[in-house]
Formats: sequence, C-alpha cells, structure tokens
Amino acid sequence: MFVDSHCHLNFPDYAQTLDQVRADMAEARVDRALCISTTLEEFPQVQALAARFDNFWATVGVHPDNEGVQEPTLQDLVERSRLPRVVGIGETGLDYYRLGERTVADMAWQRERFRVHIRAARQTGLPLVIHTREASADTLAILREEGEGQVRGVFHCFTESEAVARAALDLGFYISFSGILTFKNAVELREVASFVPLKRCLIETDSPYLAPTPHRGKTNSPAYVALVARQLAAIKGCDEAEVGRVTSENFEDLFSLVRRS
Repeated sequence: MFVDSHCHLNFPDYAQTLDQVRADMAEARVDRALCISTTLEEFPQVQALAARFDNFWATVGVHPDNEGVQEPTLQDLVERSRLPRVVGIGETGLDYYRLGERTVADMAWQRERFRVHIRAARQTGLPLVIHTREASADTLAILREEGEGQVRGVFHCFTESEAVARAALDLGFYISFSGILTFKNAVELREVASFVPLKRCLIETDSPYLAPTPHRGKTNSPAYVALVARQLAAIKGCDEAEVGRVTSENFEDLFSLVRRS
C-alpha cells in the first residue's frame, strides 16, 4: 500500500534489527523501499540489500556532504547502475548548510560532483535522487544546464519554498515529503505540500533520520512512512489509501518498476 522512497537500511542502526524492521513494514502495509547509496564504499552493502529482498531496490551515488571518500567518476556510476535492482542515481545534489569558514565558491568540488551524477543519469536513463539544502538556486541552475529535458528524478526530503517546488515541477521532477511534514513547526512545508499535486508527490522516511511525530527523536523506520501518508492525506483532504495508491504509482512511474502489490 505504501512505498518508502528513500531510506538507509545499510546504516549501523539496523545491523541487528533488520528482520524486525521488515516485520514492522509488513504490519504497517509498507510493501516496498528504496535503499539509497551515499558513498561508493557503502554501495555494495546497499545493492546487496536490494538483491537479497525482492521488495527493496537500490541507487548508486555519493552524497554532497561526504568528504574524504572515493570521488565518483562517470564510469563508476554508470557501471554500478547496471547491477541488478539498481534503479536510480544518487543521492546527489548540493548542500551549503555546513560551510563553516568556507564560501560558496569553495564548494566547486560539490558542484562538479553533482554534474557527474547528472551526466550519469543522462547516459543511463535512470532518475536522479536530489538532495538540496540552502543551495536551491545552484541546484536548479545546474540541473537546467546539464539535464533540462533529459533527466527526471525526485527532490527528496523536501524542505524548500513553494517557488523551488514549482521550479522542480517545471523541470519534470517529483517532490518527496518526509516525517518533517508532521512536525509542529513545519507550517510552511505543509503549505508547500498543499500546493504540490498528489500526482507529483512521493513519501519517504530518510531512515534512520527524521522520525515523524509521535516518534520524533527516535530511530526512524520505513514502517513510519504510513504516518507521513496520514499527514499528507490530511493536507490533501483525502484518505490514506488514496495517498498510498497515488504515491506508489508515482514511484513505479519514476523508477520504471512493474507494480508489486
């Protein structure tokens, strides 16, 4: 019924609890999950999860925040994308939140990494999983320069403005909402969610982070994506089943998956 379109189940948080996580998913009617790569070093673990479980899929990519890791080449991404059950490129994008003493100009390496991912998406035809934080103008500009009309994807864990959402939609991207949507202070984000058509929405947990209310502060779980669906249903004035049906269809469309009930 529900799909968690973005989680990190290879992280140490789940080393001893994966069986329980999957049982909780089944109980919450969360029947599929996309496991997201954040480094090339961890990618084999991510892909192995997707190969092991027939309701998991994987992406290949290097998170914009990760430094001191293997820098991906176009060949690295394209070759790994051909492995079984790899359905997306990312997560990738730009993140200027932790600049410290650096300037935006100092983040040229991050922008070049993003461009490599976009080129991999163009070459493979796979969708991009976009992370953007305090960098939306550059994120959109680079997407237009490198991939406008040639790549699709999703802006994951969306926390930007309605204007950014509109620009992403205009580029053909989906918008994914996480447990942040349930937070008491996320009034503006709920207004953005009201604006985005349900046919262009995905839902996610970003587990192990950002557990929705009433689990805020605890380790997140794909099972909790049902709570994101509940909040989105309240915003849209429909029932949770409708949100589950439409966001699942959107997931299938974006990642070119045959429906699995």
